[in-house]
Amino acid sequence: MKKHRHFIIHKPWGMISQFVNPAKRKKKLLGDLFDFPEGTMAIGRLDVPSEGLLLLTTDGKVSAEIRSNKYEKEYYVQVDGIITEEAIKKLKSGVEIGYDGKKYITKPGKVFFIDDPKFPLRSQKIRDKRHGPTSWISIIIREGKFRQVRKMTAAVGFPTLRLVRVRIGTIKLGNLEINGVKEVNSLN
Repeated sequence: MKKHRHFIIHKPWGMISQFVNPAKRKKKLLGDLFDFPEGTMAIGRLDVPSEGLLLLTTDGKVSAEIRSNKYEKEYYVQVDGIITEEAIKKLKSGVEIGYDGKKYITKPGKVFFIDDPKFPLRSQKIRDKRHGPTSWISIIIREGKFRQVRKMTAAVGFPTLRLVRVRIGTIKLGNLEINGVKEVNSLN
């Protein structure tokens, strides 16, 4: 029986969450971080401008399980402006976004204000105080449609400036340094 391997990584901003670059873009790939075994796949993805916790595995069953709605995914999101209570309530109850060319109402989730988490600066600066205030929120959802969190915050009038996934289920980003890779025995 094949022994599967599992990894926890901190995906940096600007990296593609894949091992193959079909568009041949000049971006780093996951394989640039570590010599992963053949058959390693990302469990879900983070788009190029997103960063944070990404799980990898050689086990397709584990991947399908974790991508299911059984596990919460938590994101710390810096938004443009000081987000309002009204916008938070809308995000909690579900908002209309475009998905797969159709209108989609997101499932209810948990959303609340957080203090600036003081993440390390990105390699590309977001902006400075001259451009107006920003605020941070935590969004916890169980689904993961294409660019869902970004679409959700834009739908309530507060576009995402920075998005960092900090948790999947009980697995937390913790002190894993940017570009860090940690092999674990089990993901669930």
